[in-house]
Amino acid sequence: MQLHQPHRFSVAPMMEWTDSPCRVFHRLLTKRALLYTEMVTTGAVIHGDRQRLLGFDASEHPLALQLGGSNPNDLATSAKIGEDFGYDEININVGCPSDRVKEGRFGACLMAEPELVAEGVAAMKRAVSVPVTVKCRIGIDDQDPEVALDALARAVVAAGADALIVHARKAWLNGLSPKENRHIPPLDYDRVYRLKQAMPQVPIIINGGIGSIAEAARHLEHVDGVMLGRAAYQEPWRLLEVDPELFGDPAPYASMKEALEALIPYIKRQLAQGLRLRAITRHVIGAYQGVPGARAFRRYLSEFGVKPDADASVLLKAMVAVTERAEIAAA
Repeated sequence: MQLHQPHRFSVAPMMEWTDSPCRVFHRLLTKRALLYTEMVTTGAVIHGDRQRLLGFDASEHPLALQLGGSNPNDLATSAKIGEDFGYDEININVGCPSDRVKEGRFGACLMAEPELVAEGVAAMKRAVSVPVTVKCRIGIDDQDPEVALDALARAVVAAGADALIVHARKAWLNGLSPKENRHIPPLDYDRVYRLKQAMPQVPIIINGGIGSIAEAARHLEHVDGVMLGRAAYQEPWRLLEVDPELFGDPAPYASMKEALEALIPYIKRQLAQGLRLRAITRHVIGAYQGVPGARAFRRYLSEFGVKPDADASVLLKAMVAVTERAEIAAA
């Protein structure tokens, strides 16, 4: 069966993980995926160290800035700052279930206030010319997902949202921890499919529990795009499949070895600016997950990559013991 080309494939934002070094690495694995920043609150954007919070490497494009906030004026101001920094899309998070977001009135708790989210979207649309998108859950706590998701979707689309990314689980703000919210609430992909059927003109991207590019391809029979989260981070080798399998383009590199070798110049530049090697290599730990030598690769990086004087040679030496995935497939 022929697969229609997705509206987008994206790598989900994850707090404390998808920082700039992570995104530079991921970009070496796929040219076509849309990458996301970690969620940054509007307060931090407006009052914090913007270069530290928002700065990124030019190679990361296309890149979306994800904002957390609920005040329309602050969202508009932050969106404009993000656009001026060069981001290709501004996204508002209406899906994060952490305690911090409840206290700050942003993230998943805003599923209960669709009109407020719509006001924020409208304000951001007036402030910027790049796309404005919304990432949400199918509902929270005792909400009926059939009602809650439709209410949010229709409100933000009417306000001008360019796309909706839906994590196909509820978020339980009362009773489950943020970690539990990632896997205990059952996935309901059909609910997201029904949203697409009800709003055929709106780009709908599905997220949640998708573990492979083959799974992503199956979802693309029903929706316009797929967002991969933990699978992309924990097993980044999967991203080498994105361009050929979903877009019909060649992968940027034929193997993980080639991609990691291409990361070396970036590592050297960052080390020269004072960054520690561990800040980069922590993101490549899963590069060889499931192949002979993967454990030795992880062990070498864990032992030698944390030393104060660790340099790019540590990564090259860690790769020596690994058998490439492509070589196994060809055997």
